[in-house]
Amino acid sequence: MTKRFFSTLCLALLATVTTIWIVACQPSTPSTDSNTAPTSTGSGGGGVKESLRLGALLPITGDLSSIGAPMIKSIDFLVETVNKCGGVLGKPIAYFKEDDRTDPPAGAEAMTKLVKVDNVGAVIGSFASSVSTAALAIAVPNKVVMISPGSTSPVFTERAKKGEFRGYWNRTAPPDTYQALALANLAYKKGARKVATLVINNDYGVGFEKAFVVAFEKLGGTIVNKNKPTRYDPKATTFEAEAKGAFGSKPDAVAAILYPDSGGAVIKAAFEQGLTKDVKILLTDGVKTEDFPKLIGNTPEGKLILAGAIGTVPGADGKSLAEFTKSYKEKTGQDLGAFVPHSYDAAALIAIAAESAKDGTGEGIKSKMREVANAPGQEVSDVCEAIKLVKAGTDIDYQGASGNVDLDEYGDVKGSYDVWEVQPDGKITVIDRVSP
Repeated sequence: MTKRFFSTLCLALLATVTTIWIVACQPSTPSTDSNTAPTSTGSGGGGVKESLRLGALLPITGDLSSIGAPMIKSIDFLVETVNKCGGVLGKPIAYFKEDDRTDPPAGAEAMTKLVKVDNVGAVIGSFASSVSTAALAIAVPNKVVMISPGSTSPVFTERAKKGEFRGYWNRTAPPDTYQALALANLAYKKGARKVATLVINNDYGVGFEKAFVVAFEKLGGTIVNKNKPTRYDPKATTFEAEAKGAFGSKPDAVAAILYPDSGGAVIKAAFEQGLTKDVKILLTDGVKTEDFPKLIGNTPEGKLILAGAIGTVPGADGKSLAEFTKSYKEKTGQDLGAFVPHSYDAAALIAIAAESAKDGTGEGIKSKMREVANAPGQEVSDVCEAIKLVKAGTDIDYQGASGNVDLDEYGDVKGSYDVWEVQPDGKITVIDRVSP
């Protein structure tokens, strides 16, 4: 009895601490880039002053992986570029990548590792606003800077205005308060006067929906499901009710704020119920991938269900965009995807700010982030040249590939938006640009 009791007790204790042990005791795993600095297990809490330890928290798998994977490649490219021209603070950037799986609990666990084990001073991420919300709860108390290339929920601006982030939050993609205006203008321009909304039920979807409703009504339009908005659970298995809720009232258009896998299932359910005929489908950045139309499939006649759908996405119009596009294609063999320039610029700002502060901690990076991003200062687009200038004590105004990346007091940037359309062959073509 004594041995059995002792064994049971040990197993219970082991089960209790397993999760803690996994997070706290696993070895750090930096990039395999040969230029990356040697790693060490840190105690957590905002990095190391003498070097830059950089984290990336993005969806390599999960609902947004088709967009997240190219974003990671652009950060890889930045780290390799900077390390080849001398690194930051006289050392190669130590670079740690984590997959948030488009899942807030997974993102929180990965952020805990980046902070407590890898001892990073700054993290690029996340993409999903819900994941960034979870990660911020860990980053801010530990004085780790987060700069997102794609979390666009207006909620972050509201929280920043309340002082909740203490300057540790920034983003290189503009908030959806601007994109919602752009999409509303686009809908009205295309002749839609009665629009229904269909959104993923998280910070991104609901925040966008609220801003879109206000913007479209100001233009004189009507939101037909305003009193009973259609918000879907991405973990649900059937979406017939949500499809009917958005498309059933026969609107001129449906503003669909989606993630690819789950959102595709909702659109397909609407088509199968015969609800999509003569309804314009308006989309946004979360599904700007050529995999999305294929996911939804074809009509019985063999035509893409989504052909003719249009959408908006934060555009890129920075002074270094042409050179970056060329260099990125040569390095990866790929054309630029959504948010790729924004990811590169997020990493560039961190590297330049750390060099300017002569400090790789989150506090040091935070102290120089807006200074190197904004005027006054010498305008510079090349990241190696920017690091060289700030090292010599020159004030700079970094001009990114995505745009001028001028950060306001809440960590936000403004921007223009590309209008894209799904072609009959499934290709996605940028057909226009709109501004809020």
